[in-house]
Amino acid sequence: MFSYYFKLGVRSLRRNPALTSLMVLTLAIGVAASVSTLTILHMMSGDPIPQKSERLFVPIFDVAPVDNYKPGDKLRENQVTYQDVMNLLKSGQGVRRTGLYGIAAPIEPPRKDLPAFSANGMAPTRDFFAMFEVPFLHGQPWSAQDDERGADVVVLSREISEKLFGEASPVGQRINVMGLPFTIVGVIDKWVPQPRYYRLVGGEQFGKGEDMFIPLASAIRHETSHNGGMNCSERSDPGFQGRLRSNCTWLQFWFETDSSGDRAALQSYIDSYAAEQRKLGRMKRAAPNHLFNVTEWMQEREVVGKDTKLSAWLAFGFLLLCLVNTIGLLLAKFSVRAAEVGIRRALGASRREIFRQFLIESAVVGLAGGVLGLVLAFGALALLSMQGSEVAVVAHMDLTMLAITFIMSVLAAILAGLLPTWRACQVTPALQLKSQ
Repeated sequence: MFSYYFKLGVRSLRRNPALTSLMVLTLAIGVAASVSTLTILHMMSGDPIPQKSERLFVPIFDVAPVDNYKPGDKLRENQVTYQDVMNLLKSGQGVRRTGLYGIAAPIEPPRKDLPAFSANGMAPTRDFFAMFEVPFLHGQPWSAQDDERGADVVVLSREISEKLFGEASPVGQRINVMGLPFTIVGVIDKWVPQPRYYRLVGGEQFGKGEDMFIPLASAIRHETSHNGGMNCSERSDPGFQGRLRSNCTWLQFWFETDSSGDRAALQSYIDSYAAEQRKLGRMKRAAPNHLFNVTEWMQEREVVGKDTKLSAWLAFGFLLLCLVNTIGLLLAKFSVRAAEVGIRRALGASRREIFRQFLIESAVVGLAGGVLGLVLAFGALALLSMQGSEVAVVAHMDLTMLAITFIMSVLAAILAGLLPTWRACQVTPALQLKSQ
């Protein structure tokens, strides 16, 4: 019977093309508006590394002076000092550790037909690539010995590698970075997690990936300027070396533990570490030390802003308004079929069968609205992507959102059709037959 009622629903769309088109368009606009905003919200708030998000942690210490501090004040720090990065790297805590900061440096291509250009990248330690599961197209990360001695080695992105060397492997070749010869040890494949959870401070939270990676020790040895934010709550000595000795926070640090259950032990360690630093005259505030996993870190950094959440609620409010209009249109559509219902009831059709038939017809309207809504949603996302690179990377649908679009439209039409369908089932056969 379902297939029969489905065919009846398709045929009923042709009875009143104007009314049908208005219903489908009303529903499609509401679905497109809600799905577009929900897609962006979904892409921005999704877990970027679900298989590890409970095992990756960011430690944050309050290194500011005690002046004007009140216990319970909101944490102002969102990065760590160079001293703390070096100490945590040597701590042996977790299965992997990395400190990092953003860099921007000129690259001089070995080809004479290409001019020098500026590239953005990062200076992490070797563990970074395994921690965040960075895929390699050619070569591999630099060695632990390269980390220790600050070797002049570089890992390129696939885009930069193909720009300089085509599709051939460039491993072993040299390029000038910052005016110095660096040996290429690897090329990463396409890797653009959204958001860029590994570096939420001092850079675009959404956007294209890194162009290159050099060892943290190498960047420090060459006194490479950082590309990102820095917070200095007290005066420091001048120059790069003064920054290294200061309490300025400008690097980011990550731990990876063997399991999420190791969090308590790691928290205990950073509390003990902070207590030791207080004995040395640092971290005088004795403020709580924080440990954030990936999802908590995204919430702390407010990756999904209040404006985005408000836009999603407004879009769903608009969808609700469209549903109210669809209910009115379905009432008008079904009311003119009272005679048909009366005849079917007189011939033995039960109210359940009438209810099922009309509800399936509502679902057909929803399916048509879903198809049109999907087209409109793609158009809306395309327009949004023109606003900038950060919006462009999240303004696209995945398979999950494609499925949600159709499910939402069909359910919306079914919900809208409940009242009109119930009203249609209340037709009294005798009254309708007498009126014919």
